[in-house]
Amino acid sequence: MFYLFLHQINDNIAKMKVGQIQTLTVSRLSDYGLYLKDEEGNEALLPNRYVSLTQKVGDSVEVFIYHDSEDRITATTDTPTITAGKVAWMKVVDKNIHGAFLDWGIAGKDLFLPNRNQQGGIVIGNYYPVYMYVDDVTGRCVATNKLRTYVNNDDIVTVAKGQQVEILVVSKSDIGYRVIVENRHWGMLYSNQIFRPLSLGERTTAYVVKVTDERRIDLSLQRRGYTQVKDSAEQLYEAIANAGGLLELTDNSSPEDIQQRLQMSKKLFKRSLGVLMSHNRVVVLENGIKIVKK
Repeated sequence: MFYLFLHQINDNIAKMKVGQIQTLTVSRLSDYGLYLKDEEGNEALLPNRYVSLTQKVGDSVEVFIYHDSEDRITATTDTPTITAGKVAWMKVVDKNIHGAFLDWGIAGKDLFLPNRNQQGGIVIGNYYPVYMYVDDVTGRCVATNKLRTYVNNDDIVTVAKGQQVEILVVSKSDIGYRVIVENRHWGMLYSNQIFRPLSLGERTTAYVVKVTDERRIDLSLQRRGYTQVKDSAEQLYEAIANAGGLLELTDNSSPEDIQQRLQMSKKLFKRSLGVLMSHNRVVVLENGIKIVKK
């Protein structure tokens, strides 16, 4: 009987896609909020604090589905820091004998990080990279910072050279930054390829430079080849426009000054400037680069 009860819970959970942002339909009103249903007719309550007076039966609402503190399947219009199957940089806000609790942006409910899923000492107030999944037994959203099962380079099939990818910056070393690529793999951004400040926990876009035979993913924050130069030329032109049409940089400017002003290398700066000059969009003066008025 208990097994049947759990099976029914999990079947309903799977249909409601707990841990995911999704669009549901208002099915009925109640004193406690709106009941939303999915295509299978399963319902979740959207509490009054998230409800607008203009909402009515039949309206579509984008919500995140999770279990509240009383273990009820609940909807919220709050945008969570993390969804199921993703990795995020999260702050520990509390602990008890069973585990730690993370701020995931949902009012009145923290994300649970059980003791069994912890690696190393977990300190209140510190941030950690964690993966979130939906527990097979309880159906609830659970975090783990034991990432090996979920983030590894054992079988790299989702990324390739030149591909644009999403990364999460998780640690810094003498050679650069270690990052998580597309929530699945480990990658590396080398210091000599970084021309703007990065911070731990930052989520940004990068480009795959190569995937080595040793299954190492090397990345760059900028595209390579002509596409990179074309994009950087537009970036340079925008910087000149934002400076009032005259940017006080030239071929004689130091690499440090160029990096600080434009977040690009001097080599890329010169190539980008060449593209703009070849299209008669700018001219170089003694005191800087000026936009050509047409």
